[in-house]
Formats: sequence, C-alpha cells, structure tokens
Amino acid sequence: MKILIVEDEKLLADSLKNILEKKGFEVETAYDGETGEEYAMLGIYDLLILDVMMPGMNGLEVARSVRNKKCSTPILMLTAKSSLEDRIEGLNAGADYYLTKPFDTRELLACINALLRRQGGQVDEMVFGNTTLDLSSSTLICDKKSIRLSAKEFDVMRFLMQAKEKNVAKELLLVRVWGFESNATENHVEVYVGFLRKKLKSINSNISIEALRGLGYHLEVKNS
Repeated sequence: MKILIVEDEKLLADSLKNILEKKGFEVETAYDGETGEEYAMLGIYDLLILDVMMPGMNGLEVARSVRNKKCSTPILMLTAKSSLEDRIEGLNAGADYYLTKPFDTRELLACINALLRRQGGQVDEMVFGNTTLDLSSSTLICDKKSIRLSAKEFDVMRFLMQAKEKNVAKELLLVRVWGFESNATENHVEVYVGFLRKKLKSINSNISIEALRGLGYHLEVKNS
C-alpha cells in the first residue's frame, strides 16, 4: 500500500514516514501543499495524510482541490486544532478522518488501517490500450508477448500508466523516480522514456508515449 504524507514540518513528516515504512507501507513525502496536490493527482496513492496548517496552500485547500478534481483517495487530516468546528471544516473539505495532534502512534495506525480497509484489495496490474503492466513482476504484457522492465523503467511506466492521457511533467518524474537528492537530470528521464518506447514497440503495444514541450509526457492509444 502506498501512502503520501503532505506535511511542512520535515522532521515530523520524516518521522511518520519511518514509522509507516517499518509497518510495511510504501511512503512518499511532500513538504508543501502545492507539491502535495500535484503528487496526489497522479492517482497512485492508497491514502493521503494531510497536515492542515501549512504556509501557502494549506491542507484544507489541498483536500478541496483534489476532491474537486475527482480524486477519491482516502484523506486522513492531521491538525493541532481540536474544536468541533475545525473537525467539521476538515470533513467538509473532503477528509475521511480527522486526527488531532499530538496523537498516539497506535491511534494513527488504527485510523490508517481502517481507511485502507474501505479501499478493498490492492491492485496487481494496470491496463491501458492493449497493454498490461504487471506490478508484481515489473513486466509489460501485450497479448502473448511480454518484456521485463528495469527498476527505473518500471517506475516511469507506472507513473505514466496511472496518469494515462494526463501529462506528467519531466520534473515530477525526475523527483519521484530518482529522488530529491539525486544528481540525475531531465536527460535521464528522456533516456528511460526512449527505452520504454522501444520495449512497447517490441511487444506490439498500441500505446505510445507522447511528449508535449513544457508539459511532459502522456500516453495515447495509436489508431490501428
């Protein structure tokens, strides 16, 4: 299960990330609301954990924005505000649960598990056009043909398959696949997109990775 934490207090965000990773979750972090909203709209997360009090775009605004854009991912709202009015505001913004700081780790995990149970089973594959990305084996499959992907190829393809026709910026792919601390450049993204295009062609896939200058990449189904 994949969780996104949006929290401007880096120490708290990293602490939560460490706790959840020890419980077997795959966790990513964003340290401001604008970035958190962009990541959330990729649609690859099973749960969003949003802090309310953030400079710029706060957690309530992030929740309203992603809900207005038809993102149905469960939202757990974290806040130091505990009044009834604050809880009502959070729920009305689109949160599924409202947890007040400070909280016990056991309570946090119980909330997360309850929200994830509502989501049902974990997805094992992603499909677009005539092509399937098997998440368990990092394999692209088209009819009777298949090809394994390297770790980086798999990560890039997973983001693109999730976004489908929506554009994914090179900068976002660079950060999410190579990480904030990496020395990789946008050229690395271009190289791996090139690898993926060749592999898609090799299995006779009818999907193509299209580039739009300044906007990034998206998938299209080619006319037969």
